[in-house]
Amino acid sequence: MKKLLGILLALALLLSCAAFAEEPAAPALQKNLVILFTSDVHCGIDQGWTYAGLYAMKESLAKDNYVLLVDDGDAIQGEPVGTMTKGEAIVDIMNAVGYDIAIPGNHEFDYGMDTFLGLTKKASFPYLSCNFNKNGELIFQPWIIKEFDGVKIGFVGVTTPMTLRSSTPRYFQDGEGNFIYNFMQDENGEAVYAAVQKAVDEVRAEGAAYVVVMAHLGNEAECSPWRYDEVIANTTGIDIWLDGHSHDTEQVVTQNKDGNPVLRSGCGTKLANVGYATIGTDGSMATGLYTWAQDVSAVNLLGLDNAGLEAIQAAKGALDEKLGQVVASTAVDLYINDPVAKTEDGKSIRIIRRAETNLGDLCADAYLNQSGEADIAFVNGGGIRVQLNKGDLTLNDILRVHPFGNSLTVIEITGQQVLDALEWSVHSLPGEFGGFDQVAGITFTVDPTIPTPVVETADKMFDHVDETMTRRVSNVMVGGEPIDPERIYKVASHDYQLLNQGDGYTMFKGAKVLQESVKLDNQVLIDYITETLGGVVSDGYDQPYGQGRITVAGE
Repeated sequence: MKKLLGILLALALLLSCAAFAEEPAAPALQKNLVILFTSDVHCGIDQGWTYAGLYAMKESLAKDNYVLLVDDGDAIQGEPVGTMTKGEAIVDIMNAVGYDIAIPGNHEFDYGMDTFLGLTKKASFPYLSCNFNKNGELIFQPWIIKEFDGVKIGFVGVTTPMTLRSSTPRYFQDGEGNFIYNFMQDENGEAVYAAVQKAVDEVRAEGAAYVVVMAHLGNEAECSPWRYDEVIANTTGIDIWLDGHSHDTEQVVTQNKDGNPVLRSGCGTKLANVGYATIGTDGSMATGLYTWAQDVSAVNLLGLDNAGLEAIQAAKGALDEKLGQVVASTAVDLYINDPVAKTEDGKSIRIIRRAETNLGDLCADAYLNQSGEADIAFVNGGGIRVQLNKGDLTLNDILRVHPFGNSLTVIEITGQQVLDALEWSVHSLPGEFGGFDQVAGITFTVDPTIPTPVVETADKMFDHVDETMTRRVSNVMVGGEPIDPERIYKVASHDYQLLNQGDGYTMFKGAKVLQESVKLDNQVLIDYITETLGGVVSDGYDQPYGQGRITVAGE
């Protein structure tokens, strides 16, 4: 009996030790988590799903799931409602819809640094960015953790270093022209990779079971070495990558530095899609899109009436009367898209950033005319945002063409600087470049088959032209005469390009300024049409591909 008791005691002790040594089960989600994300809305508050539709989607999903709503940047700029309120109306709407997290895109800075930083204080949600800093100190927190049922999900924000070029460079400088704000850009991308990795490691160390990166990087070749695929390939520990900037809708699985899969999702622009990422109760993950492909408004078709709609109506109500005023008309359609060619799925192909169009000619002519003295005018294709259809033109139409609030400026530069500017303008052909210039007062030929001789800085801005290589641009004529590299020319454009090195036009830095920020770009266009053209766009602008100012060799 004694022996039996001893065996039983030993067995009990063994079982108790085993129970003591057993690790507690890891926490698990009791409901699926749905992360809704938007990106590049560009003030399209009542387009696509609309913010009212987004609010309804969020509320509906929340009945059976945990739901988070996040934004990947470029929300506050792009339409008159943003321009005329400097983004404040958009932040009001995002507050009403109930965003949980946001990151800055490159266009969040278009109204100036102080304005944007003020808006982030008005926002009821935090902004994240692991690489946006001032003199080495991060402006925003790099990451945040959201917790459900004891399960921690880490969110890391990252903003494209292309912001320095595609927003207004002056906003990132001190009074002496020195960059004090930056995005950890370098020639090989390693600083950004390291910043992302540091944030991921920190959030993992805080117990995050999943890591979601909210990025405004995109997939465009011009953005290398900071494209999403390059950052993922040089980091570890990321599960899901929600991306913006390039307006694409790619849903891909790509490998990280260790060869492990990362889900990457883009959701396009203007709320045509709402992206989602899901984390299931079983730990499974997926991404996808909720797409609105209807011509009718989501508000009307679905009969929406909610806080999102109320916020939209409040933002638009004060502007509608003024924006609806007819200020001119056009007898022809004015293009930013190819009027003939379409994608395989029938969508329009944008050409304003790589080819001459009649709307580009019109906008450049407006700058040349309204300057009163310029020999040449440039208008970047990225600053011409929408087409104008035949018929009446309202103030809203004009503002949508030029939504950035840039101002007419005139400088003096040499013919050699003009030649360098042209090389920079066409350096990305046949690909797109927001800095591709529509021109007036000047004509030239470009051969895209010649490798570009342009050398860029680490910030992806113009540095110089390698004179050992053949230039792409030839046969340059100003006012019908061959350009003289030694001669001084007067050039009209906007302050973004001429004064602030926007789109990387550093060759204009230090130029003598003849006129500075005279009138807003949309007012330049309105005045040209109403005063010079007699209120109607017609003769000379009837060819969709323009007047032949830019000739492509071989075409």
